Amino acid sequence: MRAAVAARFGLFAECLLTGVWITLASLPLVTLPAALAAGSAHLRRHLAHERSTWREYAADVRAATRRGGLLAGLAGWAALALVGADLAVVRAGGLPGAPLVGAVGVLALLALAVTGLRAATAWRPGASWRALLSPAARRTARDPAGSLTLVCGFAVIAASAWFAAPLAAPALGMLAAAALAVEQRDMSGRPGL
Repeated sequence: MRAAVAARFGLFAECLLTGVWITLASLPLVTLPAALAAGSAHLRRHLAHERSTWREYAADVRAATRRGGLLAGLAGWAALALVGADLAVVRAGGLPGAPLVGAVGVLALLALAVTGLRAATAWRPGASWRALLSPAARRTARDPAGSLTLVCGFAVIAASAWFAAPLAAPALGMLAAAALAVEQRDMSGRPGL
């Protein structure tokens, strides 16, 4: 019993550390997808009881960045800017069906964020982001419960940042762990982690 509790607490601590690593690696902002991909790879190795240190994490960030990770990051920020512009037009008024247009924009942004997170979780060294995005979009649509779980993870990060900004860093690690569990559950049909 004590060993099981220690193992679970160790996983929790590793998730918090991974969140700090993700935050540091994503400070340039466009490296967020690569940082999440490397965080998921780190947690996968930790769960498999394989060696996984800061050096392996940094190597994964570099590898994920080289194979389209920067382009994925730029696309994510471009989508956020488009939804921001959409919401600015909606708030300005005068647009017929403005609340519906705003809601569709926010839902589309959430779907893109979940798809990006699922693609980052599925990333392996040598994988192309373009090849990861299409299956991730299908999993996002096919698994609404898992997608909603990840949206709730985004809400936890936002609430953590609102409460105390430094709490958002470890929350990113918890989001990476949640995405890993959702993806494992989706592949096996059983609960993950």
